[in-house]
Amino acid sequence: MTNERLEAIQKRIAAIKQELLNIGEMRPGSLTRQYKDPQSRAGPYYQLSYTHQMKSRTDYVARGALRELRIQIRNYKCFKSLTTEWVALGIEHSRLKMKLARKP
Repeated sequence: MTNERLEAIQKRIAAIKQELLNIGEMRPGSLTRQYKDPQSRAGPYYQLSYTHQMKSRTDYVARGALRELRIQIRNYKCFKSLTTEWVALGIEHSRLKMKLARKP
């Protein structure tokens, strides 16, 4: 069972690596629509809020860049999800190998 699980982990890690190769441009953050006058919802504009190197930042986004930016944000979320899974699998793989090494 343990050897089978090790192989399954290795296959999934290989698949994750392949998926990571296919991720395009990425950018962290969340995109929100704001208004110059919130009560009447007049003057809409978009903001990108994110944290990078322990600093919170906000950028204004032109309407023409929204589509591409949404794709970059989606790619970043996919990247974070895949790397989190990879780390968890790496930990499990390491523990299983150490467990097998202890058995006589």
